[in-house]
Amino acid sequence: MLEHIKIVLVNTSHTGNIGSAARAMKTMGLSELWLVDPVNPIDEQAMALAAGAKDILEQANTVATLAEAVADCGLVIGTSARSRTLSWPMLDAREAGEKAILEAPQHKVALVFGRERTGLSNDELHQCHFHVAIAANPDYSSLNLAMAVQTLSYETRMAWLATQSQAADIASYESESYPLSQDLERFYSHLEETLLETGFIIKPHPGQVMTKLRRLFNRARPEDHELNILRGILTSIQNPGRKSNNNS
Repeated sequence: MLEHIKIVLVNTSHTGNIGSAARAMKTMGLSELWLVDPVNPIDEQAMALAAGAKDILEQANTVATLAEAVADCGLVIGTSARSRTLSWPMLDAREAGEKAILEAPQHKVALVFGRERTGLSNDELHQCHFHVAIAANPDYSSLNLAMAVQTLSYETRMAWLATQSQAADIASYESESYPLSQDLERFYSHLEETLLETGFIIKPHPGQVMTKLRRLFNRARPEDHELNILRGILTSIQNPGRKSNNNS
């Protein structure tokens, strides 16, 4: 299960933080690191701070966008320490680890960490099913990137260890199959296209309708067959005469 969990670092500024994050991952048994548009490539400082985890840096994947990093993931959890205009389903660190391990047997899971100073953008957070906030001291809640990776990696490992005696609970989720992130993005594009065609939203003034709809469907977490039904409904709206033509 741990092999199905990705650590995704977005637009990291300091290579030393990448190395320290790799070390934090390896101590907890995680090995898949993805770098999204890092400011600088992995260098000697990153390798030095990785200590015995150089292999994770050597095998790290570097991509341009978060969408590329999570395209094959069925669950995406993004770290967020800031309050947002629109609320999103929230988890604490322990719940995030438990949920990651619960779903890892079925599909890839991404734990996403943002920039050192500003975290994840709203657009990036909208690509996540859940947000996670680490319950730090409110009077001094400053966690550096490697600390945050260590905390969530630890909670993920603890959840994994707990499953060793709870195999039956994990098996109960095998019947559920969730769409991958790239499939959801296709659905959102299809939904927006349909709503534009019907005039429900207007391209020059889309407002927050699509953001709110993303929040709705991310919260609902439709399964594969449910998403197929929704796509079919959208297609029938776009092509109202198709059914009658097929029957004629």
